[in-house]
Amino acid sequence: MGTGANHRTAAIWLWPEFAAYLGPSLHLDAHATAVNCYALGVDSPFDLFVDDRHRRVRSALIPARTAHRVIAGTGRMLFFYHFSADRPTHPDEAAVLAHLTGTPDPRSLCRLILGDHPAVPRDPRIARAVEMLTRAPEAANSAAEIAAALHLSRSYFLHLFTVHTGTSFRRYRLWARLIRAGRSLAEGHELTRAAADAGFASPSHFSDTFHALFGLTATALLTTGPRIVVPDDLADPRTGLAAISSIRPVDRESRGVGHGAGPSMSSV
Repeated sequence: MGTGANHRTAAIWLWPEFAAYLGPSLHLDAHATAVNCYALGVDSPFDLFVDDRHRRVRSALIPARTAHRVIAGTGRMLFFYHFSADRPTHPDEAAVLAHLTGTPDPRSLCRLILGDHPAVPRDPRIARAVEMLTRAPEAANSAAEIAAALHLSRSYFLHLFTVHTGTSFRRYRLWARLIRAGRSLAEGHELTRAAADAGFASPSHFSDTFHALFGLTATALLTTGPRIVVPDDLADPRTGLAAISSIRPVDRESRGVGHGAGPSMSSV
C-alpha cells in the first residue's frame, strides 16, 4: 500500500519527535504549537496572523510557542511539526512543492524540511531527557525527577532543555503525549483509550490540550477521515527510518491525530 495522501484524503505521519499533516485545509482557531511548525500552502498561498501582523504567504516557519492563526482556502496544506537542536532554517519552498507534485515519500519530505539539523540535542543530558519523554510519555515524570536522574538542579535543567530544544519541558511533554495518543489511535483504539494511554488525566484534558496546540479539536480532525501512517521503528527519518515497504499505513475512516504553530515567512 502507498504511504502518501491523494488530493482528497488527508495523511498524518507520526514519528516520536516529528509529525506531519498533508491534506485539505482545516478551519483552525488561534493556537501555539509545542514545537516548530513549517506550514506550506500546497496549492495556493494562505493567510497567517501573528500578533498584530497579517501576511499572505506560501510558506512559513513558525517557532514553538508562537501564538498564530492560519486561514487557508480550499486547497491542500502541509503542516510539519518538529523540534530543532539548532535554530531552524526555512526549508527550500520550491523543492518541497516539487516533491509534493507526486506521491510523497516521508523520508524525503523529512530531509527536505529538516536538512542537516542535528537529530538530537547536542547536550547528552538533554538528549537523554528527550529520549525518556518520547519513549514513555505516559509516565508521570516531573521535571524535578528527570533533573535529579541527570544530576542537575531543576532550574538549570529547565533552562538547558529550552536552550537545546527551542521549547519548554512542559510543552514538549504534552507534545510527546499527543504523539503517543496518535499512535494509540493508529492501533485502533478510541479517543478515550488513546488519551489514557498517553497519560492525560482525562478526555477533557486531552481535548483542551489538542485544541490549544493545533487550533481544532481531535474529534473535528478525526471526522475528516485522515490516514495515520506510523513507522515500524523509532529511528530518525533522515538517518534510520525503516524502508518505505515496511511502513504500515493505517486507514482510519473516522480517527486521526493532528495539527498547526515571530515566524520566519518566505517573502518576509
